[in-house]
Amino acid sequence: MTKKEEKDKIDHKEATGLASFHFEGYELVEKIVKQSGNSGRIYLPASWIGTKVKIIRLEPLGKKELE
Repeated sequence: MTKKEEKDKIDHKEATGLASFHFEGYELVEKIVKQSGNSGRIYLPASWIGTKVKIIRLEPLGKKELE
């Protein structure tokens, strides 16, 4: 395992606990992630194309996904 892979694994493990964030922005959209092949997909308004967004998971992962 490379050092980057080790760091990514540690970062993911630390991210599984509940955290608090404060952001300022222009608009908020809450959606459910839909399956798209082997990953998830969220559709956002076309007017957002080219803008920076942040995605925050609001619910814990199920036990199956953590294994």
